[in-house]
Amino acid sequence: MMPAMPPRPFESIAPVLLGTLSAQLALGVMTPLIPILLLRQGVSTQGIGFVASAYFLGFLAGALRADRIVMRVGHIRAFAVFAAVAADAALFMTLVNSPWSWAVCRFLIGFQMSGLFLVIESWLNDKTDAASRGRTFGIYLLVSWLGAAGGPLLLKALQASDRLFTIGGIAFATALLPMALTPVSNPTIGERSRFGILRLFRISPLGIVCCLTAGLVNSAFWAFIPVYLTETGRDTDDISTFVSIATITGMLVQYPIGLLSDRLGRRPVTLASLLLGLAAALLMGWFSRGSLTELTIIGCLFAGVMAPVYGLGVGQTNDYIAPGDFVGAAGGLLFAWALGASIGPSLAGAVVGMLGATGLFVYLAGMLALVSLFTISRLFLRAGVPRDRQSGFVPAPTAPAGLAELDPRAEPASLSDD
Repeated sequence: MMPAMPPRPFESIAPVLLGTLSAQLALGVMTPLIPILLLRQGVSTQGIGFVASAYFLGFLAGALRADRIVMRVGHIRAFAVFAAVAADAALFMTLVNSPWSWAVCRFLIGFQMSGLFLVIESWLNDKTDAASRGRTFGIYLLVSWLGAAGGPLLLKALQASDRLFTIGGIAFATALLPMALTPVSNPTIGERSRFGILRLFRISPLGIVCCLTAGLVNSAFWAFIPVYLTETGRDTDDISTFVSIATITGMLVQYPIGLLSDRLGRRPVTLASLLLGLAAALLMGWFSRGSLTELTIIGCLFAGVMAPVYGLGVGQTNDYIAPGDFVGAAGGLLFAWALGASIGPSLAGAVVGMLGATGLFVYLAGMLALVSLFTISRLFLRAGVPRDRQSGFVPAPTAPAGLAELDPRAEPASLSDD
């Protein structure tokens, strides 16, 4: 019998890429669907915000604890567990209509997605070398965003109802199949250093604030934009179109903005992104009765300039730490993002409850105004890193998780038990 041939490079990463596509498709259809259905049930905006926050609370819990599951059973089995539980939670949402029950299900899905991202990114880091890691991440980024953008299109093809949770459950279940069938062995599990938020704040105040802001702002925007569009007379097809186009825009602009930040400096580009986001938020609130085309253009501007803020925060932080610490810092930056994302929808829900649908943009504009002022203060308090010493910009997928683990200059990522 001839010995088995080692898998080709792409064959070793194809299972996780297919799993990413399927899982992001599930998230893509569920994210706009849930606020639409809750609004139809007469649930308050605070309740909608609570259900949205539950997902990110679960993601935050997963960022702290999911690695223990991987440590115990390995990457492949852990991936199957995460995908299966997410599928169960999505399917259970077809059986109950209580917002509290949906919040529990969303918490579980958030936890499982954090675990899935952990497995996916550590797998990609382990199965590629430094020369190809950047290209591999580019493929992963494209697959992640395509899945997230394709999910909302199902709202156009199918009627928005809780039956679409079944589609989400099927997509989550399908995500585990490529990994379950792969002949590729598990990555090696070792130790990695960790950075807390306070330590990262001392190293780069603006970097950690950008990651926190990305969570506070983007989570609220995607949670409540379906509510805003519904309240201003748009139907499900309009919401699907808006969300898909805005998501694709967020993907397309990351590399140009990243290139600008590498050439012009991290902080000037960050400030420009925040100010443009502030302007777009105010414009969307002002043109609430405008045409769908006008709102989509402004929404794409907002999504486009806000999508790279997490990556800008990562780059800003990495400018001040040694390349060997990129992996350890990733966990702290992810925690900051998840903390902001778990708070953002609930805060936005309270503002929307007081001011109506356009209160979303009051919340967004207020947050961005505060962070813009903080960024301006940092320009005066601390000199920027020279461009020839900056780390490379790291684009973010739809839900960032351990992005520095894929930086070509970082040491291979591994999982820790502490």
